[in-house]
Amino acid sequence: MHNEDTLQFYGANFQNKVLAVLMKDRAFLQQVHDIIDPKYFSSESSQWIAKTALKYFNDYKSPPTLEVLKVQLDQIEIDLLKTTVIENIREVLKYVDAEDLPFIKDKTLDFCKNQKLKSAILKSVDLLKLGKYDDIKSSIDEAMKAGSDRNIGHEYITDIALRYVENARNTVKTPWDILNEIMDGGLGAGEMGVFVAPAGIGKSMALVNIAAHAAKAGLNVLYYTLELSETYVGARFDSHYTGIPSQDLKFHMEEVQAAVEKIKGQLIIKYYPTKTATVNTIAAHLDKCVMQGTKPDIILLDYADLLRDTGVKGAVRNDIMLGNIYEDLRGLAGTYQIPVWTASQANRSSLEEDIIEADKIAESYAKVMVADFVVSLSRKTADKISGTGRWHVIKNRFGPDGLTFPSKMNMATAKIDIYAETTILGKEAKSLMQNGDEVIRQTLANKFAELNDLVK
Repeated sequence: MHNEDTLQFYGANFQNKVLAVLMKDRAFLQQVHDIIDPKYFSSESSQWIAKTALKYFNDYKSPPTLEVLKVQLDQIEIDLLKTTVIENIREVLKYVDAEDLPFIKDKTLDFCKNQKLKSAILKSVDLLKLGKYDDIKSSIDEAMKAGSDRNIGHEYITDIALRYVENARNTVKTPWDILNEIMDGGLGAGEMGVFVAPAGIGKSMALVNIAAHAAKAGLNVLYYTLELSETYVGARFDSHYTGIPSQDLKFHMEEVQAAVEKIKGQLIIKYYPTKTATVNTIAAHLDKCVMQGTKPDIILLDYADLLRDTGVKGAVRNDIMLGNIYEDLRGLAGTYQIPVWTASQANRSSLEEDIIEADKIAESYAKVMVADFVVSLSRKTADKISGTGRWHVIKNRFGPDGLTFPSKMNMATAKIDIYAETTILGKEAKSLMQNGDEVIRQTLANKFAELNDLVK
């Protein structure tokens, strides 16, 4: 919004509607009573109404009634001010039932920040002349905090009902019902999930599956890649949505276009070179997306081990730094109230393990401590041939852990299915894994037969 538009938008009509809300909405008064300053209002009469409403709420925890305002009016000694206040109150009362009051409430916090910033900028002119640069920074920083939500948190005694409202924990589902079930609906706002696997096993594909599922469901998705280019990752999504192997996509552009047009949400893929981006870099890009009108519902980062610590650039990386990265990433999820999925490397020794436990996670155990949900993926040689894998829940803050689920995986089309062992498909996948050696023998026999045919 341009400056002139902003000034017009926050003019007399807007301010009168804010006052109308202050005079009728107790919950809104509770939210803004220690944020809004009567000086933010343009006229002296509006300042009087705001000051009276805020003081009355501080004393009695409810909006002032007309009777209260009449009593307070009698205490105004200046006749001209009393007259303008009465006229202003009449004007405000016209908006008490206005249809756009919910919108006005949403914009009130922005109004507070706008007014506070305007005052800080004017004050900075004098500070600049005096060379008080630190004071300028403090003044602007304080202004930027104006309009922040002052909600102190969940009030345990008074907010009993809130604990039992259905879907109180706003979650984003994964493509896999069995994981959604044990996670109580999926990953929630401010929470972090981690996939653990050795290199080249499929942890990046798991992130693609979650992102693709969310975008198809109509959510806004931010996918950060620190290893592969944006177009290469985009092709993975094309394969996932169409079922066409990536090497054949160029021959099926019409099918790709048709599949992409069915996606209800928005998917943004952003590349940063390995070890160049920090969590602050991600936060800055996230802010840019929000400013441009794309507020993400979920973030996927491929993968956190490739981030750089926010400390000294070029410093030798250690377990503490890697732990800091995961803590900062979890902090980002909490600050923006967005679920974050990422992945982490497992040790080389886990390559032929049936199940990858927490002790096989590379470098820092802090990854497990910080995350809300951690699941590992194991794929032995036979699994790669038969297109199977084992998903083992290492940590689960929302339900049971220590569970292992069979899976079918098509790496050519970036498609992963995870099943409960009790289902038909789960039993089928488990049977394939149990007969892994036979699969290898049969595959080698087929290859040998093909070679013999070529020789003949």
